[in-house]
Amino acid sequence: MAHSFSGMASPADCGLVQDDPVLYRARVAPDRQALFEIATGRQLTYAELDRRIARCAGFLVALLGVRRDGARVAMLARNSVDSIVLAFACQRAGAIYVPLNWRLNAAELRPILADCAPLLLVHDEEFSCAVAILAEADPEMTVISTADGPAALAARIEASLPAAPVPADADGACILLYTSGTTGQPKGVVISRRNAFFAAVNFSFVGEIGPGAVALCDLPFFHTIGLIAVARTTLMLGGTLVVSDRFTPARTLAALADRERAITHYFAVPQIALALRNDPAYSAAALSGLHALFVGGAPLTQTLIESYLDDGVALVNGYGMSEAGTVLHVPIDRRAVQDNPGSVGLPAPLLDIRIVGEDGRDVGEGEIGEFWLRGPAVTSGYWNKPRETAAAFTDGWYRTGDLGRREANGFYRIVDRLKDMYISGGENVYPAEVEAALASHPAVLDAAVIGVPDERWGECGVAYVVLRPGVAATGEEIAGHCAERLAAFKRPVRILFIETIPRTASGKVQKHVLRQHHSEEILQRQAM
Repeated sequence: MAHSFSGMASPADCGLVQDDPVLYRARVAPDRQALFEIATGRQLTYAELDRRIARCAGFLVALLGVRRDGARVAMLARNSVDSIVLAFACQRAGAIYVPLNWRLNAAELRPILADCAPLLLVHDEEFSCAVAILAEADPEMTVISTADGPAALAARIEASLPAAPVPADADGACILLYTSGTTGQPKGVVISRRNAFFAAVNFSFVGEIGPGAVALCDLPFFHTIGLIAVARTTLMLGGTLVVSDRFTPARTLAALADRERAITHYFAVPQIALALRNDPAYSAAALSGLHALFVGGAPLTQTLIESYLDDGVALVNGYGMSEAGTVLHVPIDRRAVQDNPGSVGLPAPLLDIRIVGEDGRDVGEGEIGEFWLRGPAVTSGYWNKPRETAAAFTDGWYRTGDLGRREANGFYRIVDRLKDMYISGGENVYPAEVEAALASHPAVLDAAVIGVPDERWGECGVAYVVLRPGVAATGEEIAGHCAERLAAFKRPVRILFIETIPRTASGKVQKHVLRQHHSEEILQRQAM
């Protein structure tokens, strides 16, 4: 079953596709507030942001000779005004912006830097120890801190002459987003100017973002949700971006409750939405000004959806990825949220979607297949990885590796990752379905299921469970709960209790970590 936005070729290149969106907004609404930074109280109008980006572009050109050669500029820093400025300055200077995951250690960052080979690395002082180790491995890389001082980024920007935007190919790379590594092997997703523009357009439609939007961004800018869906879309449509350097429930709730700031849009992963709900400072009144609370990145429980609906907040689920931006989203409508529990909604407008079976043919309504995507927001591939790029595409369609189905009303539902599905006794088992059954137990805070080899059944499930604080439950009790909700072949054969489920910054379970944990446990048992 395919969904098509039009089948037309991409529109001809124009300034809005090639240029960063601040250029346009600075011309038509120079005095409108563009940014507000929670940590410092700094705020910039569109005219002020435009001037700062122009100076930063001038700094990059003077320092690196960056023009049209696609030099990489990496940043290891929390969300800030500087992050936004550098990202757009790279685009104006013809460089490629590479936001790095600051949750990674030096050993994990080293292969990423080796892959993208940046000429410049900008970092917060918080990460100076890791940067020192990384700089030793690449003495040719220039390193600059964001800390105050004459050699810091801000001082160098202020001392630089503005640079005009460099004409560039709309399909040339302007951002590299390294995947969160649920498989343990991050890849650099190439984001072109065209990709970034249409990804923002797609989210502007599904998120109903316009000039009056005030969007709070807690999610890190090294992820597509933070950098493109929230930040770029808001600035492209002329709204105000409220920049947060870290998520703390109480501070976020205070910001959402600030009627003077009047935040209208907030995007969270399910773990953040749950943390807000469980915080002592939570109140329905704090969120009453929101147009919607958007959630994505990981499965969302119906219990959490209903708890927000009871408080008058539309908790809107969606599905996207670094390679394509926003793909699917539930409409911002209370009835749609209520009537489609567990759904990830309807397709973004400028995107083609197919659901394809193992035989390479589109499956029928209600049948499970792999999501294939095509459209101007979809990446051309992975940096320095021609083999992986070739494997990810078939006849121009990007193969997501995610399994799902299209229901009778046109809404889509994610079933699981293709690689996470396992076969037990000849039957397909989708861990996400088992995880949903586990999560419905009142004592369970979080859960993840992996398939492991089994002599009798070929494969069987092992469940990792995190209990709610102060709540007790036994494996037998949870197994009984599953028995009431799942067929025998779907039930996990082992239930293991752990303190936390390993997740990426976007909330996805790192199942390769759990598989490694399981392998090590078996080796330990064999050695006893």
